[in-house]
Amino acid sequence: MISIDEYAARFREDPGYLNFASAGPVGDTVVAEMRAQSEIFARARFGSLPDVLGEEERVDAAVAPLLGFRPDQVVFQPSTSQALMHVMFGLTGGLALSAGEFPSVGYAAARAAEALGVLVPHAITPEHERITPAVVRDQMASSVVAVCVSLVDYRTGHLVDLEGIRQVIGDRLLIVDAIQGVGVVEAPWGVADVIASGGQKWLRAGYGTGFLAMSDRAREQLTPVWSGWTAVGELPDGPDHDIRPPQPDARAFRVGFADPAAQGRLAVAVEEVLDVGVGVLRERVLERASRVVDLLDEVGLPVVSPREDAERAGIVVAEPAPEQLSILTAALHNHGVTVTARGGRVRFAPHASTSDETLELLRESLAEYQAGTRI
Repeated sequence: MISIDEYAARFREDPGYLNFASAGPVGDTVVAEMRAQSEIFARARFGSLPDVLGEEERVDAAVAPLLGFRPDQVVFQPSTSQALMHVMFGLTGGLALSAGEFPSVGYAAARAAEALGVLVPHAITPEHERITPAVVRDQMASSVVAVCVSLVDYRTGHLVDLEGIRQVIGDRLLIVDAIQGVGVVEAPWGVADVIASGGQKWLRAGYGTGFLAMSDRAREQLTPVWSGWTAVGELPDGPDHDIRPPQPDARAFRVGFADPAAQGRLAVAVEEVLDVGVGVLRERVLERASRVVDLLDEVGLPVVSPREDAERAGIVVAEPAPEQLSILTAALHNHGVTVTARGGRVRFAPHASTSDETLELLRESLAEYQAGTRI
């Protein structure tokens, strides 16, 4: 095990970075993994290249305990979007989802419905921009066989009540887009049937990394439509020309060879999270998020994301008056504070490595904003 300070010291993003909900800068451990993988591929020493295929076993073994799943219930994916495509194309029946989910969800559902005609999306409307168990219960059609939600809403930072949703949907499949919380939220993963996530945000593994995890009953109910030659299991004499059925575990949802370097990056990033502990990381992230909220409160910026720890992860969202938005974004830019601004709101997302210097830059930018609003 390592301490939270030891973990944070391995990351060296420039001061002012508050945009982990978009992308998390990688740390020393991932950089070292990238260099090691590059050396293997550059030199191609005798007998070395076959060894890189073992990265798949390594990444499955790392992700599984993070979620409380078995390694054979996990398969590497290059992105959340591709993982969700596998899920939606494999689903038959009604799917309840909010139109406000991140577009990865909506596009996957729409494309599957258009192409195969066996998936039927059913829109549910959030209440005050939140998907709650009551919303799902009251709006779920009888024909729905699965419900898809985000663990953390990318626009509001709201942490969904997975256990409550499980209670109201019964034995329907619960599909979770986990990218905005995995690694910094101690979620009750066991109530979910499908978990899809990328590794480039809070896990800090870089782009091109992700996973799909599924329960045994989800594997039984989902058809691996988009399933390639690497999804049939090991063949004693290597590839042949017979078209074989996909294997019975999560690896049925593979198309071809994944990038071993990306698998290595995700594996080492998850191993690092497990070394420090998700609960410890969550505590530090929430502490940094609370400091961001305090700074916003000091200048009277309305905070529209949850304030209670039980309802939030690491995202803090401010909604200035429309005529003050450009003043705020300009002030943040002037002080080198990196955030996401869209739809009239500004999203701040600190991590465990967010420094006091970063928060001081935020304080200075907010002071400039406040002065600008008084002119």
